[in-house]
Formats: sequence, structure tokens, C-alpha cells
Amino acid sequence: MINMIQYLEQNPSLVTLLKEKKASLIGMTELEQKAIVDSFNEDGGLESTIWY
Repeated sequence: MINMIQYLEQNPSLVTLLKEKKASLIGMTELEQKAIVDSFNEDGGLESTIWY
């Protein structure tokens, strides 16, 4: 999952597509995908949240 988040950080346009439900993350559950997408702010950057 960390690799996916790093990839999305480098490709913020994909975060937009995910938020608009025009793309999905293969191999991730809907809940996992929502958690990843929700962790990105409006600018496409990660919120200042600690991941454990």
C-alpha cells in the first residue's frame, strides 16, 4: 500500500480520477481505496496524518 501512495503522490492527476470514480485501484478493496483517496487533500498532497 505504501508503494501505491508514493505512486499517487508522484501522479496527482490519478488522485483526481480516483476521487471522480473514473479510475480504481486494482487489488484494493473499496474501503482501502477510500482510505487512500481520503488521505489526499484538495491539492493532491498527503494530509499530515501518521500511518501505522
